[in-house]
Amino acid sequence: MNWWERLNGDPLSWLLEVDGANPGVRYFALKELLARPLTDPDLIAAQKAVMETGPVPIILKNQEPDGYWVKPGPGYYPKYTGTVWQIIFLAQLGADGRDTRVKAAGEYLLEQARAPNGGFSMDAKQTGEVHCLEGNLAAALLDLGWLGDERLAEALDWLARSITGEGIAPAEERDAPVRYYRSGNSGPCFQCSANDHQPCAWGAVKAMLALSKVPPAQRTPAIQAAIETGIDFLLGRDPAVADYPTWNDQKPSQSWFRFGFPVFYVTDVLQNLEVLMALGYGQDARLKPAIELLLSYQDGNGRWPMKYTYNSKTWTDIEAKNQPSKWVTLRALRVLKRVDLGRG
Repeated sequence: MNWWERLNGDPLSWLLEVDGANPGVRYFALKELLARPLTDPDLIAAQKAVMETGPVPIILKNQEPDGYWVKPGPGYYPKYTGTVWQIIFLAQLGADGRDTRVKAAGEYLLEQARAPNGGFSMDAKQTGEVHCLEGNLAAALLDLGWLGDERLAEALDWLARSITGEGIAPAEERDAPVRYYRSGNSGPCFQCSANDHQPCAWGAVKAMLALSKVPPAQRTPAIQAAIETGIDFLLGRDPAVADYPTWNDQKPSQSWFRFGFPVFYVTDVLQNLEVLMALGYGQDARLKPAIELLLSYQDGNGRWPMKYTYNSKTWTDIEAKNQPSKWVTLRALRVLKRVDLGRG
């Protein structure tokens, strides 16, 4: 049975509608679900619509001339209207990375939001590096066309080595020239101060998201080693249960089971699946429970609801909570198509 036969209805025609509020859905559906070539007139028109209607022009309208949002600097604050969040959001919305305003934002970020070691940081210092932020920003810049930029390559290298520990001393070795810090990423295998110095699965998913977007032929030994570490970690537990290490051994956050859009530092089972699919694990038996969980969330029309939202916190709202969501449905169909493509 292929992925289409597992749906309760036909959501594709819904996703392909011309929708002035969510034009990126049609763009991604054409590009990823229907595999239209980049020269396809409908695909070209769809991305043009992304830049002219819906949330992208609203976000860009609030951009300062120098390329940042709200205030200069690394751009993590204020949440979720600062520079960092807009670049992540623009990429997820399908913004055209060739646009001069989008390019200015990427350039500003690469100059202002990296620590001396090259990694992305909340405060432009190593103490502000966390894998969720580093992964989200690297993934966004890759989607926006920055592959090959030396600064991004440096950030990806640091991200990879911070996962494996290659060339990085423990935080306790204060005299070491390169070491972890007790704040931010505090040790190898996704250890993070925000998770009581335990491996953080949210950070792991974001880091693997970024590394999955590096073309296989361009993955350095450090990146490949980091991917292997990430796969071992993410598949070391059942992704459908998401019982990864937590602060104070608490139960898994319910955010794992509330699919939404956009996807910032909070993650969900669906994004874990997206990442593992992108890394070629669509046919891994360990993912079957999570895929069944995903399918169980669809409604009678083969649509998925919006369960996690940043509405009222960002420059523009996206759809409505607890209602069928084009964006969440698009995310779900991306995963299901990758499962089917992995057969045979």
